[in-house]
Amino acid sequence: MPVLALACALFVVGFEQLVEWRYGAAGIIGLLLLSVGIKAKSPAVSSAGAVLLAVLLAGPAPL
Repeated sequence: MPVLALACALFVVGFEQLVEWRYGAAGIIGLLLLSVGIKAKSPAVSSAGAVLLAVLLAGPAPL
């Protein structure tokens, strides 16, 4: 069981570092809003985080 918990913790930290490296502070804020909204069972907060991450993933619109 401790190995599984350690593996999950390493995955989460690695994912957070990847998001921060790729999308900067806005990505961390979006991920934070999404996780806090899910834990607090607040659809408005989790939706705001999901929308922010979706906008960052979509990138600028091509002209």
